[in-house]
Order: sequence, then structure tokens, then C-alpha cells
Amino acid sequence: MERLLLLCAALAMLNACAVRGYVVDRVGDAIAQGGSAFSSDGDPELVREAAPFSLKLTESLLQERPRHPGLLLAAARGFTQYAYAFLQQDAEEAEDHDLARALRLQERARALYRRARDYGLRGLAESPEDVALLYWTGAAWAALIALSKHDPETLAGLPQVDWLMRLALERDEAFERGAIHTFMIGYEMARPGAGGDPAARARRHFERALQLSAGGDAAPFVALAEAVCVPRQRRAEFDALLHQALRVDLERHPEIRLANLLAQRRARWLQSRTERLFIE
Repeated sequence: MERLLLLCAALAMLNACAVRGYVVDRVGDAIAQGGSAFSSDGDPELVREAAPFSLKLTESLLQERPRHPGLLLAAARGFTQYAYAFLQQDAEEAEDHDLARALRLQERARALYRRARDYGLRGLAESPEDVALLYWTGAAWAALIALSKHDPETLAGLPQVDWLMRLALERDEAFERGAIHTFMIGYEMARPGAGGDPAARARRHFERALQLSAGGDAAPFVALAEAVCVPRQRRAEFDALLHQALRVDLERHPEIRLANLLAQRRARWLQSRTERLFIE
């Protein structure tokens, strides 16, 4: 009888673990496929306050299912988006009037980009063909490098970023309405070892991003203005591109309302710095 009771208890525990694992897997799948509630939101500050809970929930679930590709994607994507939209942008805006705060925000952004990259690499170990994981891992790694220009160890990761983004582009150039092409606009201007005119390559990616997004994404306009027009000192085109970004109708593609709001925020910030960015 005692052995029977022990066996029943063991079976009950195994069953409970199986049910718990099933629930975590289903929640993880939902989180990985979700994000629409955030991406379509028109209140960036509300998203800023809600995102940390969502990110920590994802990490909690990853403790239960550390190899779940969907959760690893959600973590890579979420930490990258949060660091860029709500830390790095704030840091850049603070540089002129509060350098200490800007440096603190940059350090936080680096830490989150590093976390996002590592989650992405774990995800790629499970799903090496996943374009979303390729993209978000590369984006996080590139952002980390951009904020770590004096760190040779971090800079050494640039060839891996190049490989990840090139592979993602080959697998699905239309991913997220041309998001990879939008990324490549700025990346081409700094990509080492590439032949020809980097601005010409950036413009080709810009044109393709516009085609794939049907002109409904503000980010390509901002990317070209910042990455090409500023270093080439093309002020008239810079002004025109930012004006186009600000004219993008937020209701035309409500599923990317938040991304467009954030791109337009950056466009206005760049407009406010025009006199500093261009030498007459």
C-alpha cells in the first residue's frame, strides 16, 4: 500500500509538471505571436510604463522553458525595442542639457541590448532559420556596437551582425514591411569592407523599404535623413525627408501606429537640431 501511495504521488507530480509545462508553452506561443496591443497603441508613455512588466513576465516564463524559441524571440525583440525607444532616444535628447543622465541611460541601453542579443543567440540555437530571430538578434547587436565604439571586444562582433542581417535579407526581404531594408539604410553607411558608394547602397535600400511599406512607414524617411543627408550635408533633402516622415498617416496602418509615433518623435528631434547638424 505504501508503495502504491508513493507511486500515485509521483504520477500526480509528473502530471502537474506536464500540465504546467503545457501552459507555459501555450502562453509563450501567445507572447511570441502577440505584440499587437503594444504596436497599435497611440500612447507611447503608456507602453513605456507597461513594457517592463511584459519583459519580466517573459523572463519568468523562460526560467520554466529556457529553450522556447517564441519566448526567446519575444525577449530579444522586446528588450531591443524598449532600449531603443525609451532609453537610447531619451539619452540622446538629454546629452545637451544633462550629460550625466545621458550617460546613465546609455549604460542601461547597452545592458538591455546585450541581454536582447544573448536571448536572440539562444533562440537561433533552437531555430536557426527564423528570420525574426535573425533580424532582432542582429539589430540588438548592432545597437550595442553603436553604443560601445571604444570597446574592441564588442566591436569584434560586427562581422556577425553583417552575417545575420544579410542572411535575414536573403530569407525574407519583405519581413515586417521592409524592416531589414530600413535597418540597412544606416548600416550601409558604416559597413566595413563594402565596395562602391555607401550612400548609393543606402538609397537602394530606402527605395525598397518604401515599396514594401507602401509609404506607410515613417522610419525609412528618418533613417535616410539621418544616415545619408547629415554626413553628406544635404540639408534640403534632410528637411524634405523629415517632412515626409511627419506626414505619414498614423491611421493608414494602425498596426504600426506606435512605431510611426516613435519615428515621428525622432524626426521632430532631428528637426530641432538642424542648425547643429548642418554647416552653412
